[in-house]
Amino acid sequence: MKIVNQLKQPVLFFLSIGLSIFLLFFVITCTWIGFDVKTKCRDATKEYGGVCTEALIRLLNDESRGFDPRNSAIWALGQLGDSRALSTLQSYYTGDIPNREPLDKTLSQYELKKAIKLVSGNPNITAIFWRYGIN
Repeated sequence: MKIVNQLKQPVLFFLSIGLSIFLLFFVITCTWIGFDVKTKCRDATKEYGGVCTEALIRLLNDESRGFDPRNSAIWALGQLGDSRALSTLQSYYTGDIPNREPLDKTLSQYELKKAIKLVSGNPNITAIFWRYGIN
Protein backbone atom coordinates (compact mmCIF):
# COMPACT_ATOMS: atom_id res chain seq x y z
CA MET A 1 0.00 0.00 0.00
CA LYS A 2 2.87 2.35 0.79
CA ILE A 3 4.37 1.80 -2.70
CA VAL A 4 1.03 2.65 -4.33
CA ASN A 5 0.85 5.91 -2.40
CA GLN A 6 4.45 6.75 -3.35
CA LEU A 7 3.68 6.16 -7.03
CA LYS A 8 0.41 8.05 -7.00
CA GLN A 9 1.96 11.51 -6.54
CA PRO A 10 4.46 11.33 -9.48
CA VAL A 11 1.84 9.78 -11.75
CA LEU A 12 -0.61 12.58 -10.96
CA PHE A 13 2.14 15.13 -11.47
CA PHE A 14 3.07 13.81 -14.93
CA LEU A 15 -0.58 13.39 -15.86
CA SER A 16 -1.29 17.02 -14.97
CA ILE A 17 1.83 18.17 -16.90
CA GLY A 18 0.69 16.16 -19.93
CA LEU A 19 -2.83 17.57 -19.75
CA SER A 20 -1.46 21.10 -19.41
CA ILE A 21 0.75 20.66 -22.47
CA PHE A 22 -2.17 19.25 -24.46
CA LEU A 23 -4.39 22.19 -23.50
CA LEU A 24 -1.63 24.65 -24.37
CA PHE A 25 -1.22 23.15 -27.85
CA PHE A 26 -5.00 23.10 -28.30
CA VAL A 27 -5.32 26.80 -27.44
CA ILE A 28 -2.38 27.70 -29.70
CA THR A 29 -3.91 25.70 -32.57
CA CYS A 30 -7.33 27.31 -32.09
CA THR A 31 -5.79 30.76 -32.03
CA TRP A 32 -3.73 30.07 -35.13
CA ILE A 33 -6.73 28.74 -37.08
CA GLY A 34 -8.86 31.69 -36.01
CA PHE A 35 -6.18 34.19 -37.00
CA ASP A 36 -5.78 32.52 -40.41
CA VAL A 37 -9.54 32.46 -41.08
CA LYS A 38 -9.89 36.11 -40.05
CA THR A 39 -7.00 37.07 -42.33
CA LYS A 40 -8.56 35.24 -45.27
CA CYS A 41 -11.91 36.90 -44.51
CA ARG A 42 -10.33 40.34 -44.33
CA ASP A 43 -8.49 39.87 -47.62
CA ALA A 44 -11.56 38.47 -49.41
CA THR A 45 -13.91 41.20 -48.16
CA LYS A 46 -11.39 43.86 -49.14
CA GLU A 47 -11.33 42.50 -52.69
CA TYR A 48 -14.92 41.28 -53.18
CA GLY A 49 -16.95 43.20 -50.60
CA GLY A 50 -19.85 41.91 -48.52
CA VAL A 51 -19.57 39.75 -45.43
CA CYS A 52 -16.90 37.11 -45.05
CA THR A 53 -18.80 34.08 -46.33
CA GLU A 54 -20.07 35.93 -49.39
CA ALA A 55 -16.61 37.27 -50.20
CA LEU A 56 -15.01 33.84 -49.85
CA ILE A 57 -17.67 32.33 -52.13
CA ARG A 58 -16.94 35.03 -54.70
CA LEU A 59 -13.24 34.25 -54.44
CA LEU A 60 -13.91 30.54 -54.91
CA ASN A 61 -16.05 31.25 -57.98
CA ASP A 62 -13.48 33.65 -59.49
CA GLU A 63 -11.85 31.49 -62.16
CA SER A 64 -9.35 34.24 -62.97
CA ARG A 65 -7.70 33.51 -59.61
CA GLY A 66 -5.21 30.71 -59.13
CA PHE A 67 -6.02 27.49 -57.36
CA ASP A 68 -4.04 28.33 -54.19
CA PRO A 69 -6.28 31.23 -53.10
CA ARG A 70 -9.40 29.35 -54.15
CA ASN A 71 -8.36 26.29 -52.10
CA SER A 72 -7.67 28.61 -49.17
CA ALA A 73 -11.19 29.97 -49.56
CA ILE A 74 -12.56 26.41 -49.46
CA TRP A 75 -10.66 25.75 -46.23
CA ALA A 76 -11.84 29.01 -44.66
CA LEU A 77 -15.45 28.37 -45.66
CA GLY A 78 -15.25 24.98 -43.99
CA GLN A 79 -13.79 26.47 -40.83
CA LEU A 80 -16.56 29.06 -40.72
CA GLY A 81 -19.20 26.35 -41.00
CA ASP A 82 -21.70 28.71 -42.63
CA SER A 83 -24.43 26.74 -44.40
CA ARG A 84 -24.77 29.50 -47.02
CA ALA A 85 -21.62 28.07 -48.64
CA LEU A 86 -22.96 24.51 -48.94
CA SER A 87 -24.42 24.69 -52.44
CA THR A 88 -21.31 26.39 -53.84
CA LEU A 89 -18.99 23.85 -52.25
CA GLN A 90 -21.14 20.98 -53.50
CA SER A 91 -21.08 22.36 -57.03
CA TYR A 92 -17.29 21.91 -57.15
CA TYR A 93 -17.18 18.53 -55.40
CA THR A 94 -16.81 15.54 -57.72
CA GLY A 95 -16.20 12.89 -55.06
CA ASP A 96 -13.06 11.74 -56.88
CA ILE A 97 -10.28 12.29 -54.34
CA PRO A 98 -6.84 11.38 -55.68
CA ASN A 99 -4.04 10.16 -53.41
CA ARG A 100 -2.10 13.40 -53.90
CA GLU A 101 -3.51 16.69 -55.06
CA PRO A 102 -1.31 19.57 -56.18
CA LEU A 103 -3.09 22.49 -54.52
CA ASP A 104 -1.77 24.91 -57.13
CA LYS A 105 -3.14 22.91 -60.08
CA THR A 106 -6.69 21.93 -59.09
CA LEU A 107 -9.45 22.56 -56.59
CA SER A 108 -8.84 20.14 -53.75
CA GLN A 109 -11.54 17.51 -53.60
CA TYR A 110 -10.26 16.50 -50.17
CA GLU A 111 -10.65 20.07 -48.83
CA LEU A 112 -14.07 20.30 -50.47
CA LYS A 113 -15.17 17.08 -48.75
CA LYS A 114 -13.99 18.36 -45.35
CA ALA A 115 -15.57 21.79 -45.90
CA ILE A 116 -18.91 20.24 -46.94
CA LYS A 117 -18.93 18.16 -43.74
CA LEU A 118 -18.24 21.23 -41.62
CA VAL A 119 -20.88 23.43 -43.25
CA SER A 120 -23.40 20.58 -43.10
CA GLY A 121 -23.51 20.75 -39.34
CA ASN A 122 -20.63 18.55 -38.20
CA PRO A 123 -19.12 20.23 -35.15
CA ASN A 124 -15.90 22.19 -35.45
CA ILE A 125 -14.57 22.14 -31.91
CA THR A 126 -11.89 24.78 -32.51
CA ALA A 127 -14.37 27.35 -33.86
CA ILE A 128 -15.97 28.03 -30.48
CA PHE A 129 -12.78 29.86 -29.51
CA TRP A 130 -12.53 32.24 -32.48
CA ARG A 131 -15.70 32.30 -34.61
CA TYR A 132 -17.45 35.09 -32.66
CA GLY A 133 -17.59 38.31 -34.63
CA ILE A 134 -16.95 36.87 -38.11
CA ASN A 135 -19.67 37.28 -40.72
